[in-house]
Amino acid sequence: MREEEIERLRGVVRDCVSKHLYSSAIFFADKVAAITSDPADIYMQAQALYLGRHYRRAFHLLNASQIVLRDLRFRYLAAKCLEELKEWDQCLLMLGDAKVDEHGNITDTRECNSMYLDKDGEDREINILSAICFLRGKAYEALENRAQARLWYKAAIKADPLCYEALECLIENHMLTCDEEKTLLSCLQFGPEDGWLSSFYSCLIKKYDKENVVEAKFRELEQSGPNTKLSDKSVLCTLKSNTDLLACKAEYYHQCGEYQKCFELTSELLEKDPFHLKCTLVHLAAAMELGHSNELYLMACNLVKDYPQKALSWFAVGCYYYCIKKYDQARRYFSKATSLDGTFASAWIGYGNAYAAQEEGDQAMSAYRTAARLFPGYHLPTLYIGMEYMRTHSFKLAEQFFMQAKSICPSDPLVYNELGVVAYHMKEYKKAVRWFEKTLSHIPSSLSEMWESTVINLAHALRKLKRYNEAIAYYERALALSTRSLSTYAGLAYTYHLQNNYTAAITYYHKALWFKPDDQFCTEMLTLALVDESRHGIDPIVESRSGGLFM
Repeated sequence: MREEEIERLRGVVRDCVSKHLYSSAIFFADKVAAITSDPADIYMQAQALYLGRHYRRAFHLLNASQIVLRDLRFRYLAAKCLEELKEWDQCLLMLGDAKVDEHGNITDTRECNSMYLDKDGEDREINILSAICFLRGKAYEALENRAQARLWYKAAIKADPLCYEALECLIENHMLTCDEEKTLLSCLQFGPEDGWLSSFYSCLIKKYDKENVVEAKFRELEQSGPNTKLSDKSVLCTLKSNTDLLACKAEYYHQCGEYQKCFELTSELLEKDPFHLKCTLVHLAAAMELGHSNELYLMACNLVKDYPQKALSWFAVGCYYYCIKKYDQARRYFSKATSLDGTFASAWIGYGNAYAAQEEGDQAMSAYRTAARLFPGYHLPTLYIGMEYMRTHSFKLAEQFFMQAKSICPSDPLVYNELGVVAYHMKEYKKAVRWFEKTLSHIPSSLSEMWESTVINLAHALRKLKRYNEAIAYYERALALSTRSLSTYAGLAYTYHLQNNYTAAITYYHKALWFKPDDQFCTEMLTLALVDESRHGIDPIVESRSGGLFM
């Protein structure tokens, strides 16, 4: 057969692959490889077999060739076959021995000297070493060696920043702390044309910076900079409506506690792309916070119909039952989600929360501990363990776990709030004030109703320290956030009472009792305030001692 005819057959194979006609591709690739015995044609045949899901046959073909241990491309495809066959130890053996340090740098560089039969390199390729590192990471993760998996994922993204899957595994599986994520991104070597990718990656990681910093990152992607080339400008302008970027923005709104804003954005996104699963997860979380049970029900029904084998579908069912406070059913479906995908962090947290909602502390702690072990870069499991200890009045243990959560994510204001609460319970009021003030300083956006309890707690702590004027200022700040809080009115009344300002105290006790007429504390203190005011009006000596007109 002439060379032109063989080349025509190769073109047929490539066309069959592009049209997903894998049986045809296998048929013609087999004939080409039989005629030429060329390593490139043998690889093309193995590729067609792999795409046609004939993994065992593809592996046998590659393993039988003499070049498999010398050409990285052959070795990588053979390892991919073993990955599909779930033979993880054999997969690692095929990839060969290699070492990586704690920062994700490959110390054994023997693979760099191996052959690599490059294809016609019109398109930009991802470094084969990066792909091999990523596959090693997947194998180690499947073998539950998450420490090694983390190192190899880092090695993969360092070897080639275009290997997005490695970064996705590190972020989605919460393998790195906030600081480790930032450090990793800072040491990636992007090409001069990949500035947009660096900005995009910075939007994907945990976002606990101040609002203006995060918004600046989004704006940088949504509009071209002054030094941007014309070719780059067209790319950057189109990213303004990119669903991945908008899903990141929605995730940021959720972290800030702006649940309505988050829900509106995800609703808009899901109208455009109803099967964007990352956006779907954020949408479910926002709907949960807002108590939109009808939306959760519809989402759960659609997901179970479209993706019955995905953990997200059953997680959505669990969210619905949790929202309507049927915690037993919620637990059942959160458990199903974790059994389908053991690396689904939100399902583990939901599973623990469903137990905690019914005060079943031991089971809740078990779920949180599993999550803390599986996701070392995720601070919420550790935070929830601390909350469970605080619920059982084990304040010292609670404080230890809150400090551990702080070391994982030092930017989350929720951690500082819990540290302030536990310090308050231990009667360490100065420390409580310090933690609550730190909470308010770490809130990324303007104060919202979500943080009203922190402001009230700070006012309570200041009142305990007899810093009454400061306490009153924070109570009034809390009233600006929400005018329907019994605790705020009661605290404000009691602070005025301690200052012997009985008229103001009586006014606020009455306001507090309007929300809860049978509140024992406010009822008793109102009676005392009325008695004190009557004495205050009768006895001028009392008036002078109380710091009134005769002061």
